[in-house]
Amino acid sequence: MKQGFIKVAAVTPKIRVADPVYNAGVICERLEEAYAKGAKIIVFPELCITGYTCGDLFLQQLLLEGALAGLSEIQTATRGKDALVAVGLPIERDGCLYNVAALLWQGEVLGLVPKANIPSYAEFYEGRHFTEGNREPVSFEIGGKSVPFGTNILFVCESMHGLTVGCEICEDLWVASPPGTGHAQMGATVMANLSASNETIGKDEYRELLVKSASARLICGYIYASAGEGESTQDLVFGGHNLVAENGVVLAEAKRFQCETVYGDLDVHRILSERRRMGTFGSESQETYARVPFYLQVTDTRLERRFKALPFVPEDEAVRNKRCEEILSIQSYGLKKRFEHTGLPTAVLGISGGLDSTLALLVTVRTFDMLGMDRKRIVAVTMPCFGTTDRTYDNACSLARTLGVLLREIDIKEAVQIHFRDIGQDISCHDVTYENGQARERTQVLMDIANQQGGLVIGTGDMSELALGWATYNGDHMSMYGVNAGVPKTLVRHLVKYYADTCGNRKLTDVLTDVLDTPVSPELLPPTDGVISQRTEDLVGPYELHDFFLYYMLRCGFPPAKVFRVAKLAFLGQYDERVILKWLKTFYKRFFQQQFKRSCLPDGPKVGSVALSPRGDLRMPSDASASLWMAEVEKL
Repeated sequence: MKQGFIKVAAVTPKIRVADPVYNAGVICERLEEAYAKGAKIIVFPELCITGYTCGDLFLQQLLLEGALAGLSEIQTATRGKDALVAVGLPIERDGCLYNVAALLWQGEVLGLVPKANIPSYAEFYEGRHFTEGNREPVSFEIGGKSVPFGTNILFVCESMHGLTVGCEICEDLWVASPPGTGHAQMGATVMANLSASNETIGKDEYRELLVKSASARLICGYIYASAGEGESTQDLVFGGHNLVAENGVVLAEAKRFQCETVYGDLDVHRILSERRRMGTFGSESQETYARVPFYLQVTDTRLERRFKALPFVPEDEAVRNKRCEEILSIQSYGLKKRFEHTGLPTAVLGISGGLDSTLALLVTVRTFDMLGMDRKRIVAVTMPCFGTTDRTYDNACSLARTLGVLLREIDIKEAVQIHFRDIGQDISCHDVTYENGQARERTQVLMDIANQQGGLVIGTGDMSELALGWATYNGDHMSMYGVNAGVPKTLVRHLVKYYADTCGNRKLTDVLTDVLDTPVSPELLPPTDGVISQRTEDLVGPYELHDFFLYYMLRCGFPPAKVFRVAKLAFLGQYDERVILKWLKTFYKRFFQQQFKRSCLPDGPKVGSVALSPRGDLRMPSDASASLWMAEVEKL
């Protein structure tokens, strides 16, 4: 439960229809298993104490009394157990029968939530037996204690910030206006659904879609426990399709027809972070809600949840290829609009033979093709200087020639030397002035050529560099439109590879493949024996780590300790803890120090859920203090 994580379970016991004594025993056994696994919220199916398929036996007093006796046995089994438990049973109130979820904790019934929507269509005829649940809670006596009875009940954990549980029952999820909407607007971050959804062809896909979409729309965790083996097969079959989802992503899914328990590690704090980001999420409900407190011991959750090491890069190849095509389209359509608006005939960009400038050139070519403009109006400028190697120089030239753009070579060594002489810079002193002087000279050349040609300077820097401030202020930091500004470094590589795999030009593919194999470097220091001597990731850290830190800090709102925790899991066996911590410190330090560069970024298109534009996603003061974040990092 620390850092917002809580383990939950959706459990399908193998029951007997209309045998609450047997069913209560099985439920208690499965409870013990879930407890042993560390589950803190445990959800059982709809009407599981009696079975969903009892039919007219629901009208029998003996069955209803047996259900209450079964509930009492389960209630006793929860005593001394650190979990909130939801089980389903029929309950009579004021001469009406209700399909109810009982919420149990530490041997107590905290509340009874009736089903709000009673289906009576196709194979369902619940209206024959059950009454629609009342919204506003009323008092109901059970086991000698008065508890709230109604759909509008929220169960609030007093020991874990943000953990509030709401309840739906099966059909409640399938209707146009689910009660979960109101629950979420009133603060529920986790939804429990006790269900008995029978299997028909393709229904599992739709059921999964409903759970995913509910968790995404309501920005919540969703625990869906469905009836399975043991229910009557007179006319229907139940598969026990259990699901745990969070914010539109399925964390765990049961194999159907196996009565499988599934566990998921929900991140309540991430849910809260996501809601804070959305100014449109909030309470619109005018209905009355009861809030029932409960308490859970705050312990470390043993995480079984998986965290992708490359959160910006889809793992599935087909999905990744589709994503790459979409990003290239966003980039090129953004640039297309800029050319249509300005009416300028020329694009100017510097090409180094590295990944970023290669991607920018590919996007520019794609844009010109869309506009029906001559590729020769793209001026690709290579500007060799002190650190340029033959490999990158040859790749830059080959790329430009293969794509059919206008290649210009401008050696800037002499210009930089004159500048160093003017400012009194010792050329043998390879300090930051030595490096940045080259970067700014290159930008000046590009800007002046653009003036000559009536063109736009296309920026090549990517989002990862912007996050770290790994760009020369008023050097490669500046352009007239930055097509890569929304693309993290780990994704740049896949975009170039996708282009190489799909371009249908063997010569272009060969050049792009060699670019992909070239170490990432600004090439601002002299090479050693003709080989790149300055490797960016040796200096600033692995980009895959920094992209991971960036995603979980900005997109998920994780504090440093939590980022460190999940990074250790994601990069287990790849980086040891000391390496991760070293670069995590670098990340936070640079992220805060370098905001001034991001505060005056050129225009550029957002392509994903994380962006650094000062006009869009990141309104951050350039002089914000990093003390809170660095203090937490130092404690790790």
